[in-house]
Amino acid sequence: KGLLALSLPAAAVLGYLCWPDAKPSADAPAPARSVAQTPAFKTAPPPQESEIALAIEQKSIVAEFTGNGRERFKVVLMNKGTDSLKVSVPIGQIFESDEASVVVIRPGTIEVAPGKTRELSLRTAALRASNRLADAQYHLAYLSMPKIEPLLVRIQQDPDLTIAAVQTAILALTDNLPLSSVAKFTPASALLPSRFDTDAFRADTQDIVTALSLLRDIGVRESRVALTIDPQLRIESMIDPTSRPLAMRYYRITSELEWEFWRSELLAGEPATRHYALYGIARFYPDVALEMLPRWAREPRTNPVYRLSAVQALADTQRPEALPILLALQNELGLGTALGKAAKGAADYLDYQLAQNAAARSAVAFRTSRDVEALASAH
Repeated sequence: KGLLALSLPAAAVLGYLCWPDAKPSADAPAPARSVAQTPAFKTAPPPQESEIALAIEQKSIVAEFTGNGRERFKVVLMNKGTDSLKVSVPIGQIFESDEASVVVIRPGTIEVAPGKTRELSLRTAALRASNRLADAQYHLAYLSMPKIEPLLVRIQQDPDLTIAAVQTAILALTDNLPLSSVAKFTPASALLPSRFDTDAFRADTQDIVTALSLLRDIGVRESRVALTIDPQLRIESMIDPTSRPLAMRYYRITSELEWEFWRSELLAGEPATRHYALYGIARFYPDVALEMLPRWAREPRTNPVYRLSAVQALADTQRPEALPILLALQNELGLGTALGKAAKGAADYLDYQLAQNAAARSAVAFRTSRDVEALASAH
């Protein structure tokens, strides 16, 4: 009865919807697909992980190694399998060529797809100062060096260590090189000349002190390290502003004891390096130096080496007040003398440095002013 009450158009629509062959309108939404009907997307399996020695032994990869015998090393890997492979090269892995051996000091990992070839760059260090330093082919070495293992553990704890510091520490353990073999500064006396040409392994003073600190950290006794024999390192590292904080920690020189250190070096230090203390006093105690050094330069009974050092050290104060003092010394001592020429050279150097410093300050002030103006205009 209800159906008969429908109007003709409504009945026709209802009949169409109920008809077995009826098709939905193109504008009608498609019926929802059940979960069972949704196609599954296959996810790639995670890559297999393997250290390089095991991957080579299992013939999962083919590898080529090239290095320069010191810090640069390249690994070329080809994945022979059907699955992706993540290959790691751990710290401490040793590689050898016919004339050199190196150890990995910064580990590396790389993922290689099936049938593909990829390159991995590593940081290494020479295990011997006698290494041939030239690009060459290397092979994996299935050996270890127990004497450097504690150092490698310590290296992993500080990723900011420089390559030069790590290299110096390693050679101190393997070859026990003397200071004259690794220092960039000119030795006052070569107590222990090196058996090799070690110019490629020379390091900045701060790297040498860092290397000694690493060796102390792992319990190596200083009496067994040749680098510590030459007393020049201590005063060189204290003079150098970049290594001074490290040196004060390593030699246990507190701020309260620093002046006593310079005084002791000047009065009772090694004869070959006592005059170095004048430069340290000039750099770190300029007020004292401006009073003290002119008297040393003018005193004829003072050793000529100390008089010359006093003149040159005045420029290291980096103080404008030192410039007229040097010009006065130049006139008093005469340009025909070594001291007079040294005073002129020191005055010229100081004048140049002061001009450079003033220009740098002006540039900083200009940039700051410009940034302030830009910020003000933006608001």
